[in-house]
Amino acid sequence: MNSSYLDPIAIKFGPFEVYWYGLIMATAVFLGLLLAMKESERRNLNPDLMVDLVISVLPLAILGARTYYVIFEWGYYAQHPQEIIAIWHGGLAIHGAIIGALIGGILFAKVKNLSFWKLADIVAPSFILGQAIGRWGNFMNQEAHGGAVSRAFLEGLKLPNWIIEQMNIQGTYYHPTFLYESIWNILVFLFLTFYWKKQDFLKSGEVFLTYISLYSIGRFFIENMRTDSLMLGQLQVARAISIAIILASIALAIYNRKKEFFK
Repeated sequence: MNSSYLDPIAIKFGPFEVYWYGLIMATAVFLGLLLAMKESERRNLNPDLMVDLVISVLPLAILGARTYYVIFEWGYYAQHPQEIIAIWHGGLAIHGAIIGALIGGILFAKVKNLSFWKLADIVAPSFILGQAIGRWGNFMNQEAHGGAVSRAFLEGLKLPNWIIEQMNIQGTYYHPTFLYESIWNILVFLFLTFYWKKQDFLKSGEVFLTYISLYSIGRFFIENMRTDSLMLGQLQVARAISIAIILASIALAIYNRKKEFFK
């Protein structure tokens, strides 16, 4: 085994194990919540609603992420059904999480008699920040990587040795596509947080639509480098979904500009 390999298990207490994947995901949720609470205050909304929102929506987001992944990897899980619930081993699809979160958010807004689109705009920067952090859970599990590359290629990217060696899987180095996506997500987060959401010309829902569009643009290109894509026949599902999201977001934004449909 690679001597610089980072153990995916962070803490062991006898038979009890805590995985870095879970700790990183929990950190992503916590920081996203703090950010959403601050943004809700800026928009004159009770920040405690964000706590209620996370409690209500997070289970559906996790369920959606896992269900989506299992559906497209059913050939494996049909043979290993005990692994279906083992989310600490990885296997949470962000598109499934978004679907689950959207369903949960719509229901939450309806029950609380709030604008779904206002809530979506508030949490959009939190979502993309959480995705940026969450990709490091994939790093610890040595997943969501790209094709084989040379060590010299990774050194040419000026990466620290601990990242380079974690990309050494059974003697072969791989594209750190988790890192590419994390960096892209951070750039989207910075754009949304420090520029876009402060623009006076924006209509309700447009921060959220910008988030999912920009994320999808990055995912479309990065996905093409990955070796573990969820597939539907010869089609990379994430690339197809990304195109659909971009087109749908543009269409919704144009329609809302004309009809002011989002309330």
